[in-house]
Amino acid sequence: MTAHIETDVAIIGAGPVGLFAVFECGMLRMKSVVIDALDAIGGQCAALYPEKPIFDIPAHPRVSGADLIEQLREQAQPFDPIYLTGRRVERLLEEDGHFTLGTSAGDAIRAKAVIIAAGAGAFGPNRPPLPDLERYEASGAVRYMCSRREDFRDKRVVIAGGGDSAVDWALSLKEIAAKVIVVHRRPKFRAAPESVAQLEAAAARGEVEMAIPYQLHGLKGDGARLSHVTLATLKGEERDVEADFLLAFFGLSMELGPIAEWGLGMDKHHVAVAPATLETDRPGIYAIGDVATYPGKLKLILQGFSEAAMAAHAIHPRIFPGEALHFEYSTSKGVPAHA
Repeated sequence: MTAHIETDVAIIGAGPVGLFAVFECGMLRMKSVVIDALDAIGGQCAALYPEKPIFDIPAHPRVSGADLIEQLREQAQPFDPIYLTGRRVERLLEEDGHFTLGTSAGDAIRAKAVIIAAGAGAFGPNRPPLPDLERYEASGAVRYMCSRREDFRDKRVVIAGGGDSAVDWALSLKEIAAKVIVVHRRPKFRAAPESVAQLEAAAARGEVEMAIPYQLHGLKGDGARLSHVTLATLKGEERDVEADFLLAFFGLSMELGPIAEWGLGMDKHHVAVAPATLETDRPGIYAIGDVATYPGKLKLILQGFSEAAMAAHAIHPRIFPGEALHFEYSTSKGVPAHA
């Protein structure tokens, strides 16, 4: 369903920083529309590590990605943001001090300012080159990201990859899956050393099977339900392992897509901004979070939160020209009613 919407601020990206930008804009009485390529809000937090704890969010010694997104959604809710998910912004036109954004779903969003909070851009998984892969992807037997551990209870799970996602999910699923097999082409993993040590200890106890040095070679089943995954060494030695699911964690392919063609100042695939305002070299367009770069930039969610507040304050004069903005703390003003 397409939408034609007028708003104050169009926010590209519904990850944690984009969601907090909704709140910061709302605190200044600015309405927001949020567009994201994924089918649900949350960005990488929701798509890649919803159950993995995050330790560097202020006042949260430990919070899962899913819980952080839910709390940010709840925080933004009083300002009635409009979420347009499952679509990419493909066009941006500027006329008479307004921006019109066109999406892959045919939407048209007219806004007075744009905040790019696209993280590293639109992303998708690096997929293994296996015959019949699409059929098993469609049935859910092959997955590249996980959201619920319970999907794998009492199931045989093959996990391929050597990074944090592969190791973390192997450690998590060994407690509930019937069997977990980790496939990697070499003994050395790229994950956090403590996590690798835990995986090796679990393998020594027989809780996880390590298939090293092997690579994915094929899939067997009825085209929907998976029965076996074929593994092979570089020498061509093959073996079949029983499997109900294949979780392939080979990283993400990320790209800015059409954003890179909007004539913005770029620095190594990131959008260059002014540190004090987060404005790009195109007036009215701002960038925050991982997509933005400036001297001293840290790629931390907490810094993105700060950038969201700074961008919102910088945008306020565009939305309310001639109106003085008197800074007030939320403890004194509360959450204002959204106009």
